[in-house]
Amino acid sequence: MNNKDKEKSPGALLQEQLGKKWELAWKDLSDEDAIKVKAISDDYIHFLTVGKTERQCVTLSVDLAEKAGFKPLEAYQNAGKINPGDKVYMVHKEKTVVFFVAGSDSIEQGMAIIGAHIDSPRLDLKPSPLYESDDMAFFKTHYYGGIKKYHWVTIPLAMHGTVVKKDGKRINISIGEAPEDPVFCITDLLPHLSQEQNTKKMTEGITGEGLNIIVGSQPYPEKDLKDGVKLNILNHLYIKYGMLEEDFATAELEVVPAGAARNVGFDESLIGGYGQDDRICAYTALRAILDQETIPNRTLCVILADKEEIGSVGNTGMHSRFFENTVAELIDLIDVKKPEMAMRRCFMNSEMLSADVTAGVDPNFTGTHDKGNAPYIGKGMVLSKYGGARGKSGSNDAHAEFMGKMRKTLEAAGVIWQMGELGRVDLGGGGTIAHILAEYGMDVLDCGPALLSMHSPFELASKVDLYMCYKGYKTFLA
Repeated sequence: MNNKDKEKSPGALLQEQLGKKWELAWKDLSDEDAIKVKAISDDYIHFLTVGKTERQCVTLSVDLAEKAGFKPLEAYQNAGKINPGDKVYMVHKEKTVVFFVAGSDSIEQGMAIIGAHIDSPRLDLKPSPLYESDDMAFFKTHYYGGIKKYHWVTIPLAMHGTVVKKDGKRINISIGEAPEDPVFCITDLLPHLSQEQNTKKMTEGITGEGLNIIVGSQPYPEKDLKDGVKLNILNHLYIKYGMLEEDFATAELEVVPAGAARNVGFDESLIGGYGQDDRICAYTALRAILDQETIPNRTLCVILADKEEIGSVGNTGMHSRFFENTVAELIDLIDVKKPEMAMRRCFMNSEMLSADVTAGVDPNFTGTHDKGNAPYIGKGMVLSKYGGARGKSGSNDAHAEFMGKMRKTLEAAGVIWQMGELGRVDLGGGGTIAHILAEYGMDVLDCGPALLSMHSPFELASKVDLYMCYKGYKTFLA
């Protein structure tokens, strides 16, 4: 017993012994961990800045994986076999990617899986977006995922995506990130003319059909030409990209906030940027599997999926069979007697972390959380036993045994964690991919960092939480 403990009353000592208080992770950070926090934060800021879309995240992730010795599944198919320690990846439709490290144990004993998503709320161009009004040219958009529409006005916007032309040629477009690039913008009313707008609900002040992006105001240099500004934009697109107006119908163009992710605060303890839901988990999960140095016992897997923000639908979302098919391809290269049964046993015996963010307590907005069960910025990785909304609807709800196993694993590795749920009962709640993987019978737990300003164009995360998520994911995979 030290001198400080001697000064405490028996009741105070008993409170410390029996109670639990989630402390700031910064307080117990070793010098070695502090160095690692800075290093991983710097790398993550680059990842977040470059990976503004699903396609960009897949490309960036594969590049990092190949540098770490991962090879595409096709390479092992050509060789005819996968051996323990082999590092494999499989890209699906350029929007989803799965990484594996083959274990020494039978695949039937299950995998250690971490699943995150790489899509984020944004604006998509409509199939016929370009129009002219009052001598200005605009693009019409359709928002993707849950956004507050007023967040997206009067901020600089960038445009990224893929256009498939009439002849089948594909071109990639990225405008608004380089210093010399133009940016785009959605206008808003000045306060002097906003009397009517100010009387509306926040959800109605800016409408979905009002999220029109201004793209030009200079007409084509020919007098008395109708829609000359629109023509000038079409001419620009044709000269630079060879695009025709009808090519918009076969394009995927995403509008996102322009600019780099940044350090936030005098102490630079926070990271601000677009798309941290859920690329902060995607990055830390990816780093966790890339940094494994030994041949694991059980096979390791990291999934970076698409479409979570709109229900994990489509053939690149977790509700599709892409993951099941990829595991089947993996098992096909492993010497097992009954591949179909091996896959079923593999899924049943697997354990999975659904790596997704949650909403941290924001002192500027009181009353949103039950503070005794709320996640806080800077207190480490958040374990969420359940998600869903209004009576846990749509939730996975992890079992106590798996929660206990994760608690023991994390604490043994010195990972600082906290418990939390997304908002007050009957107010908050949200969905992840957890329940989808749980349908196979595997144990699944939601875990990730808490964010501020979630689903906004500039989300905030703590650097120490980023590091604790990486450390926790790496520990789970070890």
